[in-house]
Amino acid sequence: MPTISTMVVAVHQLKVQYPHRNRFAVDGVSLHLKSGEMGVLIGPSGCGKTTLLRAIAGLEPVASGEIKIHHAVMNASGVHVAPEKRKIGMVFQDYALFPHLNVVDNIAFGLHQWPKDKQRVRVQELLTLVGLDRVGLRYPHELSGGQQQRVALARALAPQPELLLLDEPFSNLDVDLRERLALEIRAILKQAKTTALFVTHDQLEAFAIGDVIGVMSEGQLHQWDDAYNLYHRPITRLVADFIGHGVFTPASTQIEGQQWRVKTSLGEFIEMQEPSIENNQIVGECDILLRADDIIHDDDAPVKAQIIRKSFRGSEFLYTLQLENGEIVLAHVPSHHDHKMGEWIGIRAQVDHVVTFKRINQEDPIK
Repeated sequence: MPTISTMVVAVHQLKVQYPHRNRFAVDGVSLHLKSGEMGVLIGPSGCGKTTLLRAIAGLEPVASGEIKIHHAVMNASGVHVAPEKRKIGMVFQDYALFPHLNVVDNIAFGLHQWPKDKQRVRVQELLTLVGLDRVGLRYPHELSGGQQQRVALARALAPQPELLLLDEPFSNLDVDLRERLALEIRAILKQAKTTALFVTHDQLEAFAIGDVIGVMSEGQLHQWDDAYNLYHRPITRLVADFIGHGVFTPASTQIEGQQWRVKTSLGEFIEMQEPSIENNQIVGECDILLRADDIIHDDDAPVKAQIIRKSFRGSEFLYTLQLENGEIVLAHVPSHHDHKMGEWIGIRAQVDHVVTFKRINQEDPIK
């Protein structure tokens, strides 16, 4: 938990419910962001991430819980601060630029109460920050999608908000531009020392942008953590399933001193630490998470698996492999190892992080 002095936004046990619906759209969510930190909410459509963003902005009524921005209560029992008084900037999916205003006037739109000379200085600062110095007199229809996104960002930053909220800001752009622009926007916001919360459904965007990422499902926030821990140390089966590629495979685990011994159909391996209580590691019969990068193609390995599906990813293949006992695993294999469908190859497990879950029936591979 960040210190009080660095806390920008704090959400505690927030619940939001739409009329005529039996379940909460946001159900008991708690999260926080420190000054200058960039958070991302990710999850399937309808999971509540946009509703949570809009509740923080003051655009959705809150059933219960608390929202604080810079220690000031925005929502709580009997308290609701109007959206325009929250000092929040928002960037929408469709950019919402004014077509009859040029770039300069779009950026300056929220600065009408500032003196004219200060407006000009602030707009020029932002044009430089977002790399649009040469297009200030153009109109939105004369700009590319990426340029329009930068104008929308500059306009939201102009009044110097304490928090910036961005709702799927790259969804209207093509795939190649999305990831590049996500990295550029992150750099711009870091330079501006802006605290921001994004909503996206794209994992690559989330990983490119976020210092901390939250995985949501059915209104609940399952894990609020950095990308490394979401991938390697998911605390729920849903997070493990949603993030990255992998499978849940049957295993038997035991502790021997400081050794965490795991037996699977791929053989036995050891992690040199005791399972942590907070990761809910299970001793005995369980399922373990095997990521595609935990499975190594090794022609000399005693365990063989048949290629039943392959997906070319440029520098690598994603192989779906079936063991002799019918279990499925995934493996990232360099693309110069171009094996044919149906071919049997040697594989071995190289697992650095053992993550266990309650045993259930073997499932389809994760994505």
